[in-house]
Amino acid sequence: MALRDPGAIQVLSCYELGHQPLAVASALGFLERAGFRPAATDLAVDPLDRLLERTADAGVDLVLISVPMHTALHIGVRAARRIRTVWPSTHLCFFGLYASLNAEHLLSSGGADSIVSGEVESSLVELAQALEHSRPLEEVGGLWLPGRPARPHLARLDFPPPSRAGLPTLERYARLVQDGAEHRAAAIETSRGCLHHCRHCPIPPIYRGRFFVVPQSVVLADVRALVARGAQHLTFGDPDFLNGPRHALAVARAIHGEYPELTFDVTTKIEHILRHRNAFPALAEHGCVFVVSAVESLSDEVLRHLDKRHTRQDVLEAERVLASAGIPLRPSLLPFTPWSTLDDYLELLDWIETHDLLSAVDPVQLSIRLLVPPGSLLAHYPPMRPHLGPLVPEAFSHTWVHPDPRMDALQREVAEIAAAAARSGERTEVTFARVRDAAERRAGRVRAVPPRSVAIPPRPIPPRLTEPWFC
Repeated sequence: MALRDPGAIQVLSCYELGHQPLAVASALGFLERAGFRPAATDLAVDPLDRLLERTADAGVDLVLISVPMHTALHIGVRAARRIRTVWPSTHLCFFGLYASLNAEHLLSSGGADSIVSGEVESSLVELAQALEHSRPLEEVGGLWLPGRPARPHLARLDFPPPSRAGLPTLERYARLVQDGAEHRAAAIETSRGCLHHCRHCPIPPIYRGRFFVVPQSVVLADVRALVARGAQHLTFGDPDFLNGPRHALAVARAIHGEYPELTFDVTTKIEHILRHRNAFPALAEHGCVFVVSAVESLSDEVLRHLDKRHTRQDVLEAERVLASAGIPLRPSLLPFTPWSTLDDYLELLDWIETHDLLSAVDPVQLSIRLLVPPGSLLAHYPPMRPHLGPLVPEAFSHTWVHPDPRMDALQREVAEIAAAAARSGERTEVTFARVRDAAERRAGRVRAVPPRSVAIPPRPIPPRLTEPWFC
């Protein structure tokens, strides 16, 4: 089978936050422009068996596995091991944030032949061309091979529009829920990488404080294709929408000019909400229905260790900035770190309850425990060392133990509560009450009366996506 034959290159997505996979659509666009005819499978919605059956006779020469996050990596490794048993001679390349972080394990026992991270698409094309012409793979920029480590590929790319025609339809993915109605959603991006160095984030070890803009013309071409396929809501998947505020706001304005009925959501840091507070009334006018921000904690001590560059007071001010623009805040949280205390956890619950954020925080957010993958900035952070255990390669992370055993026990209990609630469809306020009871029991407290509400009028249920995972 020649590499330019249809389906000789298979691009696999494993999980992209419940969205049609943008990373795969982008890779397809680059490969197709180079004359290849790749096929794509999203393992989040289609079983691997279907792909293996469909290609049993023809075989596959190159499999590219997208692993932009920890959950995706687990799925991708399981898939790679099965693929290896069916197509033992196929070249398997993992690409995405979690590929380079875990390169040594992936190349030794994860089924990978090569790894690439960063701005990956040109490297994927070079890999296909090298295999096609039997050229040395060492010539491929940014390609990590067994015994030959490589830095993430960080170079400005000439972007074609993402190719989505061969992907599952939007009906199979997350939807926006607003005013009791559901709307088809899709992910786009105006930039990749990040200017910041939050210690717990997987992006800084790869991008090292750099970010790359996707040209407005490319974004608009993608939006037009998505609207033609039924998109009604857009999630800007940029790690931080306001890394390049002028560009991002221009893109939002241009999209609204063409499609005034489209809504969207963005993710940005608390410090950017404060720095660019004057931008949010315009974003609301252009269709922004909520903002995700990595609040993580209300403890200034925890925020300092994570190098978040915001404080508890900043969070409260950012909430007011968004409220004044009529945009709900959907905070993502990291309640369990070595520096978090039971008092911190209870304060976080009080904030959620008294600030009427119950509908804006999915219960799973209350269970999130710090992940320390290999290569994480935290793995080399001195205050982390007393808590850090060994790297567990097959778990793609270091172990760590909280100095207060009650916190580790509470995290396990809250995770079980959140998982059971997701399975049963339990109402959020019921789940929240059970989480609070668990926390107060661990702290040896009994709450006689609910906390005093602050002077915030009752709000309608804010818009949300049907996929609850933010990270």
